[in-house]
Amino acid sequence: MPHPIPSTLSDADFPEAVARALSRMPGVEAVMLGGSRASGRQSSASDWDFSIYYRGNFDVMVVRDLGWPGEVSALGGWGGGVFNGGAWLEAGGRRVDVHYRDLNDVERRIREAEKGEFAIEQLLFYLAGIPTSVLVAELALGQVLSCSLTRPGYPEALKRSAFRIWQDRAEMTLHYARKAYAERGHRAMAYGSVTCALLEAGHARLARDGVWITNEKTLLAQAGFGNVDALYDAIGPGPESLVALIERARSLISVNV
Repeated sequence: MPHPIPSTLSDADFPEAVARALSRMPGVEAVMLGGSRASGRQSSASDWDFSIYYRGNFDVMVVRDLGWPGEVSALGGWGGGVFNGGAWLEAGGRRVDVHYRDLNDVERRIREAEKGEFAIEQLLFYLAGIPTSVLVAELALGQVLSCSLTRPGYPEALKRSAFRIWQDRAEMTLHYARKAYAERGHRAMAYGSVTCALLEAGHARLARDGVWITNEKTLLAQAGFGNVDALYDAIGPGPESLVALIERARSLISVNV
């Protein structure tokens, strides 16, 4: 049965209206608002990110039955793993993303995080990959709108393991980039490697400090790297200039580590 959302709703009332519609879908046990709207860092152009929590299986046809225009994926339609599908919709004159979250998988990721365990998955739109602990981060950072969900802290074991794993990746990325790309004058690959290493080092610093992160959009700023765009300014044409870029990045990621 369609659930129209009036476009006259204020931003303050909009999340609750969406949550009511989502929570009525068969199989949904909880609804959460995430992203910048949950943290208060949104702009006027920010979309609305909602997660629906179910257990074991979910019939995505009930999302289509809401009657909101847009695209609805199958379970696993966004590559599987952490992002096992969702929908890009329009409701009440606003852009709405709905993420599918299997509580069985979420609870497994919580247990792993408590032991300091996680994996890094390759995902579209994520340059350095996405840690599976992001499912735990979402619970910690989001706003629960319907029913109840666990609100985990940042496990000490995860702080230690994630810091070391991400920092090692950053250092290895730069080490390889110097030999394979910079010294051979491969500009595009050297630039890409520096960017990836900065993101990896950003993950390391935030993990060390127990700061949850759910995407890469503000990762570098949150990690305290400042204006990293300046690293790429006025780089000359030769390999020596690219080597200098790698070494500046190496110095930057080693600060206070």
